[in-house]
Amino acid sequence: MAENTNIHENYKRKKNKEEMKQQVITFALMIVFTLIAFGMVKADLSKLFVIPILLVLAAVQVGFQLYYFMHMSHKGHEMPALMIYSGAFVAFMTVLTLSVLIWW
Repeated sequence: MAENTNIHENYKRKKNKEEMKQQVITFALMIVFTLIAFGMVKADLSKLFVIPILLVLAAVQVGFQLYYFMHMSHKGHEMPALMIYSGAFVAFMTVLTLSVLIWW
């Protein structure tokens, strides 16, 4: 019985270590993305070049936030993920609909 507990504890430690490693790497990438964004704006580059790249970097950071810091990649988080994605879809459709109504 003690051997099973020891194996279970080792597994939990290894899993926690891997998760912490992923979070540190993700955090470092987010800092790098932020520095890239500030650097691009500070360099006074063309808006047609900077804005799409900033939007892509922002989308990647949102994905990192959801999956690594809000633990959406873990089992048992399917319902909150569904709610978040449904809300994002409804918000996107609302903005799209209002944009079409205003411009046409």
